[in-house]
Formats: sequence, structure tokens, C-alpha cells
Amino acid sequence: MLNSKLMTNGLKVLLVDDDRDTCELLTLMLNLYGIEVTSVNSAPAGLEAVASLHPDVLISDIAMPDEDGYSLIRKVRSLDAEHGGSVLAIAITAAVTGIAQYETFAAGFQRYLAKPFDPEELVAVVSDLMNKQS
Repeated sequence: MLNSKLMTNGLKVLLVDDDRDTCELLTLMLNLYGIEVTSVNSAPAGLEAVASLHPDVLISDIAMPDEDGYSLIRKVRSLDAEHGGSVLAIAITAAVTGIAQYETFAAGFQRYLAKPFDPEELVAVVSDLMNKQS
């Protein structure tokens, strides 16, 4: 287990990924650290959930069918803050090029994790993002 000083207990995370197995694994891991996870399987469902749930952190896959994570985060960033437009966001993707990293940040994500990654690494990134925010 990671450092017990991680700032995670009670956080609300929205996880957007079309792969249900990935959602289940990451939800289980994040729950171990006291993180409440809502998962959805598409960008449109993610946009709706950001506006209605007001999560602390959005974690989104980039490569999804129909609408990708870049499109999702751009739409989220177009929302005003009271509707979730300023939510902290982490991209997860199999693309590991420098261009992919640049595109992720330019689109509006604050962090980037390349697949495959250790789920505990995601917990550490969530904690770090929250620590920098507070």
C-alpha cells in the first residue's frame, strides 16, 4: 500500500472508460483508499456526470469509440465552474509519445498516465493533484 498520508479519503472521482474491466479494477483500487468512484462508459455520459455529480477529479481514457477523451475534456472545460468546468482531470491512454502528452495537456487535462500503469500509481497521481490544489 502507498503512503498513508495520501490525501484521498472521501474524494469523489468520476471515471470515464469504455472498457468495463478497467473500470472495475480501477474502482476497486481507488475504493481501497477511501475514494468514492462513479464510472461511466462513454464521453457523453461523462459530460452529463460531471455536471450532475460535481466530482473532485475526472479520470478519462483518451481512446474511446464515437467520442474520445479529448472531446470530453474540451466540453467539460467549456462549462462554467459551478457546473464542473474546473474539475481536476487526469488522462489515461496507451499513447506514450511526446505529442500525445502535449495534446492531453493542451486539451485541458492536468495529468497524464500511460497505460499500462500500476493502479497504485493512479492513486498517487490523484493524491498529488489534490495536494497541489489545496
